[in-house]
Amino acid sequence: MSRTPLTRKGAEMLRTELQRLKTVERPAIAQAIGEARAHGDLSENAEYDAARDRQAFLEARIADLEGKLGNAQVIDPALHHSDGRVVFGATVELEDLASGVRVRYQIVGEDEADLRLGMISVSSPIARALIGKVEGDVAQVRAPKGLIEYEVLTILYT
Repeated sequence: MSRTPLTRKGAEMLRTELQRLKTVERPAIAQAIGEARAHGDLSENAEYDAARDRQAFLEARIADLEGKLGNAQVIDPALHHSDGRVVFGATVELEDLASGVRVRYQIVGEDEADLRLGMISVSSPIARALIGKVEGDVAQVRAPKGLIEYEVLTILYT
């Protein structure tokens, strides 16, 4: 299995979720299953079936998180010499050359991506177009509405 790139913050976010699932959610579901069993006939017990379904979903998510963390390659862009280029983990300020609109994105792992927070996946078209660029370069991004050109204004390694 290939390594999954994560920022330090992203890896910590996944560890926190895993800890919560194991210490809070798992015991709560076990208690719900126990209470549903106490209601009698399990063959017609909707509460029991629902609790078992939640348990299956929870255990799948725990296994998924453990797998991702086990294969994680935690990358801190501030520790790598990147010669002023856009790399994984960098925060990039861009200007859309057609509209003049400025945006700021951090390039992160797929599990960390949240466009509302300005965090884009390393596998997104914008990130792929930006990797390796330096300040002043123009990145061309193929989007559903056509070709978009962004000028790289600043690159931060935080």
